[in-house]
Amino acid sequence: MVTAYRPDCLHEALRIREETGAIPLAGGTDLMVAKKRRAGISTGFNEPVVFIGGLTELRAVSMDGMLRIGSAVTFADLLADSVIPDIFKNVFLEIASPAVRNRATIGGNVCNASPAGDTLPLLYALDASVVLERVDGKRILPIDEFITGPGETRLQKKEILIEIRLPPADLNTFFYRKIGTRRGYSCSKASFFGSARLMEGRLEEVRMALGSVAPTVVRTKEAEKRLMGKKDRDLEILVPEVVAIYEKIITPIDDQRSTACYRKNVSLRLIRHFLNEHVLPEMRRQTKQ
Repeated sequence: MVTAYRPDCLHEALRIREETGAIPLAGGTDLMVAKKRRAGISTGFNEPVVFIGGLTELRAVSMDGMLRIGSAVTFADLLADSVIPDIFKNVFLEIASPAVRNRATIGGNVCNASPAGDTLPLLYALDASVVLERVDGKRILPIDEFITGPGETRLQKKEILIEIRLPPADLNTFFYRKIGTRRGYSCSKASFFGSARLMEGRLEEVRMALGSVAPTVVRTKEAEKRLMGKKDRDLEILVPEVVAIYEKIITPIDDQRSTACYRKNVSLRLIRHFLNEHVLPEMRRQTKQ
């Protein structure tokens, strides 16, 4: 028998979390799978559960210069929200099935901390941070510090992830690709999110993040800095050098979905494709204007 709590407000949920160590559960699409056992046997929760998916405080989306997304907002609600940029929605549409998107939450996707988490390359590339609250206060961590490994985070026993924040980003070129066994309803073999700011044919800023190819999302600011400020001819020369940097830090594994060799090969191709087929043509178009 699993002990479960259904609080009426966030303060009550935080008190329950502190006093009992109850596991926060919003949509449960990851957690219930992780805790499942054989048919007819109770789920494998060794701790109580506190349901937070219905808490009003965790279901808000707002933009006040910074985009703030409550941790219990479902992907279906994010897709319907006019505040959410279209490029985000392109990512969210690739997540599982409509039925799962009706239940799954962005906070659950982050806290699950899977290397294949569909939102993570986007959140890493856009410098997202997470807000963690407990009864006696809050703290904010960059997402790349919050997630420490597969299924591992810095969430403390008395805390609940309440919000994901994304700072403003002056970017005008975006590219996202998820590689799976089929177009929809599948876990990613590899994923890539790239974004850039192009001004008058110059690459002012670039960000690239890859999922499913290492214990955590791969993003290297060293490689990004080498490309910043470059014109098209310089960028064309630097692409192989940047790919070589990623080749050293991409460390995929073999599993039931794919092989390490395939993951590494396709990831490096995605980097080349983004730079050569999306960034360079737009730089050249701007130069001719």
